[in-house]
Amino acid sequence: MTVRAADGADAPGTADQRRVQMLRAALEIISERGYADTRIADVAARAGVSPALVIYYFKTKDQLLTDAIRHYEDTWYAVGQRQMASMPSAATRLEELVAMTCLSDADPAPGSFARLWLDFWAQAVRNEAVAAVRRKSDERWREAIASLVREGQEAGEFREIDADRFAIYLSTLLDGLTIQIALGDPVVDSLRAFELTMRFVADELGFAWTPGRGRTGGSAGPADGT
Repeated sequence: MTVRAADGADAPGTADQRRVQMLRAALEIISERGYADTRIADVAARAGVSPALVIYYFKTKDQLLTDAIRHYEDTWYAVGQRQMASMPSAATRLEELVAMTCLSDADPAPGSFARLWLDFWAQAVRNEAVAAVRRKSDERWREAIASLVREGQEAGEFREIDADRFAIYLSTLLDGLTIQIALGDPVVDSLRAFELTMRFVADELGFAWTPGRGRTGGSAGPADGT
């Protein structure tokens, strides 16, 4: 299959392959330089395509940003779900979800794009189309957390609390810590963010958690510590 570009040239390969190629390039460039300093030409050069082809697929830079975020999220969730599938308990799966957010070595998506979220959130303040994508992203994030909590409650691992309310607390905490990590805060680095979050999670849900992951390994277990 070929894709007819806006400049009339045939682009070899499938539309999906081309699109993913440009989205990955956009993620890299925006993360490195920031949204304001990213040009369509920069993304095209990184992807090895013409600027006209980028415009043909995404129309505007705002659309490129929102599609790049969606692509990053889809990759993050898909790979993360595969990682968690073999984990024996809801507690360890929830710990993995926190680690994927805070610790770069656990991030299932290629590269670390914490700064990308700063640009995304900033654009969402003034751009309704971006804001709509942000709302959907937050809904997906909270539901992922709440689903894990319900699994743990059904298995008798977690105490009975409001899973949806807890998801709001945890997602908000992680979003705030993501900002500190992205800004390179000298007090709240990625390891401290992970450990602070896991202490909160374990206290709220009533299970034992031993610090160590990111150092020598960590563990999550039932409330009696066995």
